[in-house]
Amino acid sequence: MKIARSVLAIYILCMKPHVLSDEDRALFALVDEAAFVNPFSESRIRLDRVMGGRGGGGLADALARVRAVLERLRVRGQGRVDGYGVEDGRLVESAVLFDVFHRWAPDFDRLILRQEQQRGESLAAGFVVEALAALAEAGLAPAVALRDVGMFYQLRRAYFFIRRELVGSSPAMQALRVACWNNVFTHDLRLYLRAMVTRMEDFSTLLLGETGSGKGAVARALGLSGYIPYDPATRRFRENFAGSFIAVNLAQFPETLIEAELFGHVKGAFTGAVADREGWLGRCRPHGTIFLDEIGDAPAPVQLKLLRVLQERVFVPVGGSVERRFAGRVIAATNRALPVLRRTGQFRDDFYYRLCSDVIEVPPLRHRFAEDPDELPRLVAVILERHLGTDSASALQERVTATLAAHPGRGYRWPGNVRELEQAVRRVLLTGRYEPVAEVVSTADRPRWLEQLESGSLTVDSLTASYCRTLWDRMGSYEDVARRTGLDRRTVKKYVERGEALGGAVKVPGQPA
Repeated sequence: MKIARSVLAIYILCMKPHVLSDEDRALFALVDEAAFVNPFSESRIRLDRVMGGRGGGGLADALARVRAVLERLRVRGQGRVDGYGVEDGRLVESAVLFDVFHRWAPDFDRLILRQEQQRGESLAAGFVVEALAALAEAGLAPAVALRDVGMFYQLRRAYFFIRRELVGSSPAMQALRVACWNNVFTHDLRLYLRAMVTRMEDFSTLLLGETGSGKGAVARALGLSGYIPYDPATRRFRENFAGSFIAVNLAQFPETLIEAELFGHVKGAFTGAVADREGWLGRCRPHGTIFLDEIGDAPAPVQLKLLRVLQERVFVPVGGSVERRFAGRVIAATNRALPVLRRTGQFRDDFYYRLCSDVIEVPPLRHRFAEDPDELPRLVAVILERHLGTDSASALQERVTATLAAHPGRGYRWPGNVRELEQAVRRVLLTGRYEPVAEVVSTADRPRWLEQLESGSLTVDSLTASYCRTLWDRMGSYEDVARRTGLDRRTVKKYVERGEALGGAVKVPGQPA
């Protein structure tokens, strides 16, 4: 058998490489571009239309065209990737992957739905054997085919969870979905495949946004979308993704217990420690993610120990001396103004810079509604469907939406964001109306320039400076403020420095005005 394979390999090498026709090469070049572009971007929608050709039906027509060409090449004995030169071979490989990925996509989707409901071991995925056989028939090496089916599984999960968890059609939500996809696969999927598939645990993520805006949903979508290899011996993926995401809200623990909860403790470490106990970091599996919500509440000693986790991938349980290895990825979130916490020494700069490999800002609900008024009925429909089922949601959506649009009204700011909207929908179902509780705003927590604005005592120059300073306090970046205000970076820097003198920064309780 080995001799026969060697003879076949020599025969293939001696043969003149196949060459794609100009038409087939043009189609496969589009497929190659589409296969590596962010599926939530406008570019992918455009490419699907172009690939569909005269049918104009998007992805379905594109798949039909690609499969027809691949079948024609196979019948001619030109269906193997290794029968072409480098460039044509790469294009044929992309077409094969595009075809095989979509051919088994329904099987991957069913596996995702079943696996999400079940903790414990990973479920059997025997259909992957057929996908591997199709890739082998097309001339892909076994190791490459194994990596690719792992990618298929990851791609389907990422698309499924990002689309399901992040509902909305406003530009802000479209941008958020694009950012989340890039967080999982980087902005360059080819780079990810070549060098980063097994290195993403080194890249932590910081989520910023107001309370109730959906940071937990973003973290869940990211955390359930990690790469998990396929094991051909067991015909299963090596981990159950449903158990790979651990969410920990640091605000729920007293400061004295946060360290033990995260890192675990050994017997006798403190009063009441009657046995060894594994912490949340120790429970995070390989290919898993730990989500540290309310990271702004972490005390300085915990920040220092977490910094070591991020830098060296090790930690020591409380009262212990033996290092444990951390195998997962870290996502953290806060609704607090980190620039203020950093200036006052409550949040370590070195921890911040190690934590923010990627920073994703989750938009508040009022911004989404301002961009797209149709966002409200869509979110109401999702909330109703989650609680009452599809049929009841369809019957009640218009009534609930009309009630909320009338009162509290289109101009309501929704300070509790999506969390408040969920309660508002429940309230309408129970009482037929929603009366929001008046938002309590302490004057001690407001920028002083807002008071001056309300009294009409600010010049345009001072208003610009104060506004830039407030944005900088929230975002921590001159570039971000420049994009938000439409000013250049140098002008923003000048205004931010002036805004500090004017009292543009949010006052920190306990600090002088």
